Formats: sequence, structure tokens, C-alpha cells
Amino acid sequence: MASTSPRNWAGNITFRAARQHRPSSVDELRRIVADAEHVRALGTGHSFNRIADTDGDLVRLDGLPRRIDVDPASSTVTVSAGLRYAQLAEHLHARGHALANLASLPQISVAGACTTATHGSGNGRQNLAAAVAAVRLVGPDGGLTELRRENPQDRLDGAVVALGALGIVTDVTLDVEPTYEVAQWVYTGLSGDRLTENFEEISGAAYSVSVFTDWASDDNQVWLKRRTDREDPGHLGRTWLGARCADRPLHPIPGISPAHCTEQLGVPGPWHERLPHFRPDFTPSSGAELQSELILPRTAAAEAFEALRRLGHRIAPVLQTAEIRTIAADDLWLSPAHRQDSVALHFTWIEQAAAVLPVIEAVEAVLVPLGARPHWGKLTTLAPGTLAGRYERAADFRQLMLDHDPAGKLRNAFVSEVFPDLG
Repeated sequence: MASTSPRNWAGNITFRAARQHRPSSVDELRRIVADAEHVRALGTGHSFNRIADTDGDLVRLDGLPRRIDVDPASSTVTVSAGLRYAQLAEHLHARGHALANLASLPQISVAGACTTATHGSGNGRQNLAAAVAAVRLVGPDGGLTELRRENPQDRLDGAVVALGALGIVTDVTLDVEPTYEVAQWVYTGLSGDRLTENFEEISGAAYSVSVFTDWASDDNQVWLKRRTDREDPGHLGRTWLGARCADRPLHPIPGISPAHCTEQLGVPGPWHERLPHFRPDFTPSSGAELQSELILPRTAAAEAFEALRRLGHRIAPVLQTAEIRTIAADDLWLSPAHRQDSVALHFTWIEQAAAVLPVIEAVEAVLVPLGARPHWGKLTTLAPGTLAGRYERAADFRQLMLDHDPAGKLRNAFVSEVFPDLG
């Protein structure tokens, strides 16, 4: 049991747990959960709010035995929940397998990313949680439960993006496919007008596409990640939509060395060394930043872009960079992309909350009327009690929590504020 209070990756959250644990076996984890009055799990700490916090027992999952079991017959892999995507991806690729998508940073944990609906980018790419075929979790009495996609009564669609409220996840089974290569190109100088007018062409120009902007200038970057087995891996020409193909590696934040970024200039390489923006062997020790993100219907993209450009004079002074990505629709009850193809508008802010929060509030004021849903693991100024109302399956998830944990042992203040009428 640790004695010091842990903090999240960015350092803006100090966890308030009365006790901390790092079990080395599932049986030890089961005893901890059974004996606790309130308990939550902590992954790699890449959330920027108190979704993982508790005043009871806080459990880290990275001490559980490492598990990576590939089942070629079902094209799945079962992994220990605390495993990081970077570790999993390297193992899979070495054995000829791959995941369909990865997030920008490969150092996040599998369970943590899935329970918050973390995502990568691509018109045809669903969020990472959509790859989950099964989960095994420890319930409030310490018992083990397995929920599987093929069993409708398990309601897996409701149990993957679960905000940590149904149980402590021990193992996750993910869909895999044969390994593949990706070539990455970066274009600079895309104007705001071109971004708005040609977004469907831009977002569809590669397997995975990200646009980096400050919402105030016309020097936007487009990162194109092209699958060599499905697309022409070459660039789209030295100029494209008025933007220029970069002739040197770049970092998403202007002026920062690209040394830790994944390889660019069209050099093909393994999927896990191109889909993230940062190299798998680069582990940030801390994040001098704050993050927020809003996910909207993709049909609202142009209107959202123009609204943010009008706010650019307020956004840019407190911004490090903003990223635009797309997410394909899924059926997960609490996924911000639930049943709608979506555009995700991400903001990496400076680490000064007093200056940043009023700007987040202004951004939300123009995007929420367009159908925006906040990322579950990032900052928002919206009242927590209003968030559940943005999800058509919220009542079903509320019942799922009551079925799995009627006494609320696994819920914390964050979850209780999102679902204030749980009782």
C-alpha cells in the first residue's frame, strides 16, 4: 500500500483516496474490493478531471500479472487491463497482428482508454472501446463477472464505456486483424476557409487524418496517415488545397522539436509506429497542460469551425494546440459517438486553469447547441447533472449500474453527479 497521494499525469488533480493499493494478483484485487466501502481504479492517470478519484480505496491495475493471449480463431486478443497500448501493440505486431486504431498517445492503459471512450481518428475508425469483445471485472462483493459481445443478456454495449462504475476491470478482449504498414505525410498552411469548405475531402484523404490549428491563423497542419495495403501511400502533391507538403518532420505544437513524434515524410512503417502522433518509446514524465474535448455530429463540423474561428482571439492566447479528428458511429451507450459519425474538437491548453476555464466555457457555449458531448476524461464547465441527458441510453446505463452495484460501492462523486437521481 502506497503512502503518498498520487497525482494525475498533468498534475492538476491530486487524488484524495484514504488508501492506495497495487495488487499483484486478481485474488488480491478481489479481497481489496470486497473489503472496501468505496473503491475506484486508476489507470495511467491521463484523465484531467476526477473521474478516477475516491475518498475510499484507490487501486492501480499495472501490478496485475501481464497477460497478452491471442486467439487466431476468433481474431481477438485478451490483455490485462492495466497494460498500456504501446506494450500491447509491439507484442501484437511482432506476431503478425494489429489493432484497427490507436490514440494520439500510445502510453495510455487499455482499460482506462476504453472506459472513457478515448479515440484516434478516421472517418471509418470507431473509438477504441468499440474493439472490445469481452470484459472481465471484479464486482462489489469481490466476485468475478465476464461480459461478452455474443451474449445479448450481458449488455456489453453498456458495460464498456462504463466510467468505472460497474466493476474493476481485470482483463479486456479486443478485436485484432493482420498487421499492416502506414505512411505519414504532413501538410502545412491550410487556410481556415479551405478547412471549412473542404473538410469532407480532408477527413477522407487517408486512413487516419488529424488537423492541428490555433483557430486564429491560416497556418493549419494536416497529418495524413495512409495505409499502404489499402491506399496509395504517396503524398497528394507538393501542394494540396493550398497547403504545402512538409519537407521536414514537424511537431503538432509549433516550435517544439519533432524528435518524439512518429516518423513522417512518407516513410512506411508498422501501424503502431505511425497511427499515434508520438513514438511508442517516448514516455512523458509529466504534462504541463490541460485538455478539453467536445464531440459533435460530423454534420455540424462546418458550423462548429466557423464558431471557433470567431472565438480564435480568445482561444489562441491560452492554447498550445487544437486538434480536429473524426470518429465513426458506434452502439456503445455512453460513447460520445453513439450512433452518429462525429467530429472531435480537442484543445490542449496551457496549465493555468484560471485563464483557461473561462475560455472552455465560451467554447462550450457555442458548441453545445450544435450537439456537443464532452470527452468523459477531460475538462468541462458543463454542470455534471446535465451530461447524462445528452445520451439516449442514459436510463439504461443507470439501471445497469443498479444491477451491478446497487449499494454504489464503485461509484464516486463524479459518477454520482452525472447521475444525481440514482439513489
